[in-house]
Amino acid sequence: MDFASNIADLLSSVWTLASFLVAIVVIVTVHEYGHYIVGRWCGIQAEVFSLGFGKRLYAWTDKRGTRWQIASVPLGGFVRFKGDADASSRADLAALQDLSAAQKRQTMNGAPLWARAATVVAGPLANFLLALVLFAAVILWKGVAVDQPTIGTLKDLPFASPHLQVGDTITAMEGQATPDLSTFLSVADTLSEKSVVHYQVIRDTQSLSLDGPNPLPPFAASVQSPSAAEDAGIQAGDVILKAAGQDIASFSQLPKLIEASGGAPVDLTLWRAGETLDVTLTPRRRDLPTADGGFETRWLIGITGGMVFDPLVRTPSVIEAVNLAWAQGWYMAKVNLSGLGYMVAGKISSCNVSSPIGMAKAVGAAARSGWESFLQTLALVSLSIGLLNLFPIPVLDGGHLVFYAYEAVTGRPPNARALQVLMMAGVGLLGALMLFAIFNDVIGCV
Repeated sequence: MDFASNIADLLSSVWTLASFLVAIVVIVTVHEYGHYIVGRWCGIQAEVFSLGFGKRLYAWTDKRGTRWQIASVPLGGFVRFKGDADASSRADLAALQDLSAAQKRQTMNGAPLWARAATVVAGPLANFLLALVLFAAVILWKGVAVDQPTIGTLKDLPFASPHLQVGDTITAMEGQATPDLSTFLSVADTLSEKSVVHYQVIRDTQSLSLDGPNPLPPFAASVQSPSAAEDAGIQAGDVILKAAGQDIASFSQLPKLIEASGGAPVDLTLWRAGETLDVTLTPRRRDLPTADGGFETRWLIGITGGMVFDPLVRTPSVIEAVNLAWAQGWYMAKVNLSGLGYMVAGKISSCNVSSPIGMAKAVGAAARSGWESFLQTLALVSLSIGLLNLFPIPVLDGGHLVFYAYEAVTGRPPNARALQVLMMAGVGLLGALMLFAIFNDVIGCV
């Protein structure tokens, strides 16, 4: 049994690592290609396009003289332009002195300010574009729910009623009209204590009255990673029958019981494919975004709920999918930036900072959940990487943009010695942040 468990853990680790490497390769390639292609359009010659750092494993040179290479450490990449001393685009002053005016124009440091700024900002913008494309692709594939609450598929539940059927359009619950999904969810929130709900439905032009399970049952639609639920072995599709000894009629009852535990261990009784299981888990303190743009700190176990059915969906137009993807990306960007601000202000825990280790775990869990979840996570990581690179920290793209803004205002670039000091400070800051994030992921946070 231990041997089988060890093999399963090994395969899980390999899958996590492979998924993470795929995600990093895609995101880094897109980011660096953004720098490369815009730089080329702006007349700046790229000498090296590297996927990864360290020892060169494979390389080839194209007809423009750019060496494309794969290096041994795949946690990043860079484009080194003509006249650069290193991957951070620090000027090689000695090499620049030997170039003609026309040749200097092909270097990053000899190009006009607008060309340098466009080349630098293109990397993060490429990440944003990738996120938008991925979000839109998932929306196009999954479809969007029709306006009316119409049953597409029914969940597998231990108390599922045979009365509700696929294709039914729910027009009312407990006498309250549900003309659309938004109203359906609002009404469902008022029925949290009811294990059996009276439905009014339209089926094949007939109006029927029937009973069925709570519209928001205690169903684990997904399990987050890492989380208390994952550690306890809870799986997507499990139904929570009891929590802390109390019967559960709807998912909305569960957060209240978990919060009331104050972080103490909670006993759960689960239903899984006809079997009943008992597990114990310890909630974790987490910061969640609120509708007003702030954050609230709550005890969580790491599962999300859903409706008793998956709604009937339609295929949106490409324009609609892009608009929905834009709204989704914009919301996530605001949550990320707001969360950073709250952490800096000390209003929420710095445990929310995650290293590549935590990122790898999240990507691996998403990949195990299916390609849709993986693409969604890939989009979120790409969005986060794009935002991170715009922070005004030397060595990051945002730091370069600050230097260019200084040059635009003063008419001269920052002092070379000052630039070197600031770059070293930026490297130190990022290194300290990385060590702190690794500590969070490896040692853990309270």
